[in-house]
Amino acid sequence: MNKKIIGISLLTMFIYTILLAGCTQSESDQADDATNEKEENKDELVLAFGSEPETGFDPTTGWGRYGSPLFQSTLLKRDDDLEIVNDLATGYEVDGEVWTVSLRDDVKFSDGEPLTAEDVVFTFETAMDNASVVDLNVIDKVEAIDEYTVEFTLKQPQSTFVNSLVATGIVPKHAYTEDYAENPIGSGPFQLVQWDKGQQLIVEANPEYYDTEPYFKQITFLFLSEDASFAAAQAGEVDMAYIPAAFSNQEVPGMKLEAVETVDNRGIVFPFVESGEVTEDGLPIGNDVTADVAIRQAINIAVDRQALVDGVLEGYGTPAYTSVDGLPWWNPETVIEDADMDRARTLLEEAGWEDTDGDGILEKDGLKAEFSLYYLASDAIRQSLAIAVADMMEPLGIKINVEGGSWDVIGQHMYSSAVLMGWGSHDPHEMYNIYGSDNAGIDYYNTGYYENETVDAYFEQALAASGEEEAIEFWKKAQWDGETGVSAQGDAAWAWLVNIDHLYLVKDNLDIGDQRIHVHGHGWPATDNIADWKWSN
Repeated sequence: MNKKIIGISLLTMFIYTILLAGCTQSESDQADDATNEKEENKDELVLAFGSEPETGFDPTTGWGRYGSPLFQSTLLKRDDDLEIVNDLATGYEVDGEVWTVSLRDDVKFSDGEPLTAEDVVFTFETAMDNASVVDLNVIDKVEAIDEYTVEFTLKQPQSTFVNSLVATGIVPKHAYTEDYAENPIGSGPFQLVQWDKGQQLIVEANPEYYDTEPYFKQITFLFLSEDASFAAAQAGEVDMAYIPAAFSNQEVPGMKLEAVETVDNRGIVFPFVESGEVTEDGLPIGNDVTADVAIRQAINIAVDRQALVDGVLEGYGTPAYTSVDGLPWWNPETVIEDADMDRARTLLEEAGWEDTDGDGILEKDGLKAEFSLYYLASDAIRQSLAIAVADMMEPLGIKINVEGGSWDVIGQHMYSSAVLMGWGSHDPHEMYNIYGSDNAGIDYYNTGYYENETVDAYFEQALAASGEEEAIEFWKKAQWDGETGVSAQGDAAWAWLVNIDHLYLVKDNLDIGDQRIHVHGHGWPATDNIADWKWSN
């Protein structure tokens, strides 16, 4: 049996003993262990991550969209400033619906076979056929013009298509089989050695990699729960471990806490329309309380976001105002500086909401200011946020009934009740997904059935722009143009609450580089620059 598997088994056996008894090595012992491990495994790393990719490592079904695809390369990538730069591509040109991408001619897959335009065509056609989370519906056709030139023809111009070139790892046409997801071959910085499902993933540096050679020759990812990940760090078993905010105040000798800024946000999406309609499946749409813009704006004004950061996230996070805070296409005019209960009360009074029967709940035309807020029951942070917001709104006269449930349960109520959700991406197209009227009622996108003709027009202009830089103006206006927009200044279709810092315990001498602002999901986004990681002197 592989010695790392034995280590995992032993760790699992003693993990809760460590946690309950509080038995840890002395500080000097742990420091010695850290030094010894560095000397013995100078070119190896062991990382504790929680999120194992259940469907494997196939980019055509979604692998690599949040963090480095490890085993595959992409045509383009984002640098530390989130600017788009070349990877496999040497450049690209856009002429309306046609995108022409030129490829490097020196790239090989890890099996030694050359990567050509045929592999790019195969990758995108396979992703289109798989009908997975990889949304390439905008593509009309993709063709190899010659050995190292690919031409994408879109159904209509779309500036955000560039993100498909950033996020989609290229797979080999000659080696793509039914079990590719479990045995990937690619041209990325690493190659798969061993995947023990539910336990660990072992990767090694790809000797055929065309870019900067990774410092570490082998990396082992351990798939552990939050408690087990922290205990593994305490026991000196890992070089890096993801942890929740609840463990952030506990020091581990020989390790430092890295808090990475994110757009991994949490917010409340409101039913935007009045009740009365149903979906094709017969699920109710709309809510008469949250359909009132005064209710939505009052909640946005009254919620104390900084208190949520301090109380729920132990200070590791930032107040959220949109789904894209801090990104190049964010409009900072959406910020609400401080919670203002008096202003929220005035707003509600002017809209006709008042407590006529003295029960502490506002009414308007016989309708109580009361609605349900659903959250994922297995997520402690979402639960705490939901309860805290409900408590904050009680003095305002708005009663929020907090309901925990699975995604299946939430799916039955999310078009007629508020839901605490999370998003976060380096792709501005996500704004269109969650606010565009075309996406109303599609999966978990625009669950509130939000619609604003002006906002939709801005989305159309952003998507039709010649490039990301030109589109930014329209993405910002969709949030707030001085008169209307999706943010709390306008329609307040959501009450965005917090952006969650991603926390990692990292060995003192491990340099994980300049972490780019992380996207949704704790763990894999940290690997975006993993080829740059190294031991520091």
